[in-house]
Amino acid sequence: MKGETVERILVIGSGGSGKSTLSRKLGGILKLPVIHLDTYFWNANWVPKENAEWDQIVERFTYEDQWIIDGNYSRTMDSRIKRADLIVFLDMPRVLCMYRIFKRRIMYHKKSRPDMNEECPEKIDWAFVKWVWNYRTRSRKNTIKKLEHIQKPQQVITLKTRKQVDEFIRSLEQNPN
Repeated sequence: MKGETVERILVIGSGGSGKSTLSRKLGGILKLPVIHLDTYFWNANWVPKENAEWDQIVERFTYEDQWIIDGNYSRTMDSRIKRADLIVFLDMPRVLCMYRIFKRRIMYHKKSRPDMNEECPEKIDWAFVKWVWNYRTRSRKNTIKKLEHIQKPQQVITLKTRKQVDEFIRSLEQNPN
């Protein structure tokens, strides 16, 4: 990451792109606290937080000195982008994202994922499948526009393949500063 100290990292991308997995790995390498937004957005039984409460939670997190935050939540993305030193955009192929959401549904059958509220057992429904499938046409363009306006000293890294993600992780393991 070009020798600069990175204290706040935002990881964004489609559902199934690997945001939570990458965030956990980065947290281990860089010794930064990891915040999975899904853990805080969802109340028991997949009931979302009210907007005002959610905004306060996100703002509180973004004003911490150090963090890795993963999650899209486009309504609050600008505030996270503004505070991040580094934004990692996982721009993965649609088919890979789809494969991963079905895989984790099987892996966590009747259980909650580690990056999810404990009272939200893994599920998959048609609305979520469509949401992931349509990410590239619905949200990707807006995300790219936001990232194009970022100026130094903030950095943006776009990773488009599993190989690029692996290379990024390896480079950090070799030089975590």
